[in-house]
Amino acid sequence: MNQDNIIISNPEEFEKKKKEFISGGVGKLHVLSDFDKTLTRATYSGNRAGSVISHLRNGKYLSEDYAERAHELFDKYHPIEIDPNIKWREKNEKMDKWWRAHKELLIESGFNKGIVVSCVKEMIDEKYPEFRGGVVGFLKSLDENKIPLIVMTASLGDLVSEFMEQNSALSNNVHVIGNKFEYDENGEAVSFKKIIHVLNKHEMEIKDLEIYSELVDKRNVLLLGDNVGDVKMVEGFEYDNLIKVGFLNENVEKSVDDFKRNYDVVIIGDGDFEFVNGLLGEMNGKV
Repeated sequence: MNQDNIIISNPEEFEKKKKEFISGGVGKLHVLSDFDKTLTRATYSGNRAGSVISHLRNGKYLSEDYAERAHELFDKYHPIEIDPNIKWREKNEKMDKWWRAHKELLIESGFNKGIVVSCVKEMIDEKYPEFRGGVVGFLKSLDENKIPLIVMTASLGDLVSEFMEQNSALSNNVHVIGNKFEYDENGEAVSFKKIIHVLNKHEMEIKDLEIYSELVDKRNVLLLGDNVGDVKMVEGFEYDNLIKVGFLNENVEKSVDDFKRNYDVVIIGDGDFEFVNGLLGEMNGKV
């Protein structure tokens, strides 16, 4: 394990939390995770990796002008998303505008169920994006130990579910909560449900989800994210213990202090899941 890219924000407090998790074991644990650049790699061949939805911008699945218009939205709003100096209220408003504009553009450009399947197949063939190192083993361990995994994504839930399905990772313990379309009888996207973006995940309270009954006795939460807004995913759930692991992928020098204030553990440099797997192993009595 490369310790140089792992920051424990408060070592003494972290050890206390870890002991509580180990004492509770896997039976009292559930995992709450972001998807893009948390479960997936943040870099690809030395460059910033795309999200699952970015593949649509780079493909030829939709109308001719879709890619250009989607890139314009990305170039306008992504710098706002990763700027730690912009106030939360303003950033939240901008993210909402971005997602509403993009989802309307997708419908206008001909998004449908067939595109979901073919686009994900191409992602997997090209390994872009792909899971971080150690994530496959992490997902397998969660499945074997019947540990619920709630993937709460600001991306398209349809694409994320299909990505995990085609990677044989959408087991019964996995629940994907994300932006999803309504489709007509021909499989064409016609409308969309509640907007989820990087800053409003707290509005998708766990207690309102269908799987809540499975979680009420699993009050030790391991939270994984790559944005300080991801820590809000747990709001509305009365947990006993919470360990937050943040993957800091961009603007490291500007953002590291903010991440340390919000996460118990910060992993920089597009690190793998070795630390997370070690933590899970300790909870399972295998380390």
